[in-house]
Amino acid sequence: MAKRITPLSDIQVKNAKPKDKDYRLTDGDGLYLFCHTSGGRLWRLDYRFNGTRKTLALGSYPTVTLMDARQRRSDAKKLLDNGVDPGEVKKALKAATVAEAENSFETVAREWHSKFSGSWSSTHAETTIRRLELDVFPVLGDKIIGEIKAPALLAMLRRIESRGALETAHRVRTICGQIFRYAVATGRAERDPAADLKGALPPYKKGHLAAITNPKEVAPLLRAIDGFQGSFVVKSALLLSPLFFVRPGELRQAEWAEIDFETSTWNIPAERMKMKVAHIVPLSSQALAVLHELHALTGRGKYLFPCHRSFARPMSNNAINAALRRMGFEKDEMTGHGFRAMARTILDEVLQVRPDFIEHQLAHAVRDANGRAYNRVNRH
Repeated sequence: MAKRITPLSDIQVKNAKPKDKDYRLTDGDGLYLFCHTSGGRLWRLDYRFNGTRKTLALGSYPTVTLMDARQRRSDAKKLLDNGVDPGEVKKALKAATVAEAENSFETVAREWHSKFSGSWSSTHAETTIRRLELDVFPVLGDKIIGEIKAPALLAMLRRIESRGALETAHRVRTICGQIFRYAVATGRAERDPAADLKGALPPYKKGHLAAITNPKEVAPLLRAIDGFQGSFVVKSALLLSPLFFVRPGELRQAEWAEIDFETSTWNIPAERMKMKVAHIVPLSSQALAVLHELHALTGRGKYLFPCHRSFARPMSNNAINAALRRMGFEKDEMTGHGFRAMARTILDEVLQVRPDFIEHQLAHAVRDANGRAYNRVNRH
């Protein structure tokens, strides 16, 4: 006569302590608590399927309580009664969960970003992932990318539009379209639903970034910069902006290793340029004077213009604009990017510099008579 097994109690399970050897506390009908010498307590179910003895892991205590373990045993028995192996069901569910995680919008998006961001400017790469993290992942991140339809994508974009960020909504639609097309190419989606949203958002007309281009108005701006009472690092960036007229991201991420005091040049590597072509900025005597002063303060670090919280990071991309507002110049009057338009206008209309020279120094792709882009010019 088989020995009758007394079911476990909650107290027995709770008080199960590790011993010199692994041991079991049996609940009956194949269910037991496996107590490991390390202290782990694991629920197991022994069963037979097609004449073969098998063991099913049901979780660990106390995450899985005695009551939970019994319910899982009951569920497994129902599968067995219907001729289904509960172990194979568990494997299939685990595989589906892994596949779901690998094919979620966020997983595919981060894979896409990692694969292609190396060819972008660091500013563009940071902005793109930040837009995804702020606006897209909270809504669509855990959804299977191949199951996302146009209405769900539009609802997410409308949330962005509703806060008055129409331009951002259009940019996010473009980013999502690139991600969906990557998913199609890698076999995780059938089509790009972003393509169905053409015309679904109100049109956005991009305007020029505000800039002061009248020489009579430039003078008060330069005097205001000279008298700026804020951070010395930010003031130095302001003083150099009209002398360099590079893009704001290129300026704020400038590194001391790129500055050559002997040849009076700033050599920006290709990977930090929008056009991915190395760029040389000649350093005037005025620029050198500012740089020598700045070097005494930040020269031991990596960046010319470090963040005020940490020398390991460049200053904020909003630092220049914030300083302009502090000096009284509104956002529809002057921006950090506006120094480029200022330089182009005055060099062309006032100083009569050749347009192709101006475009080269702005690091724009200048085209020859055959329409081919070239970016080199003799600066000597």
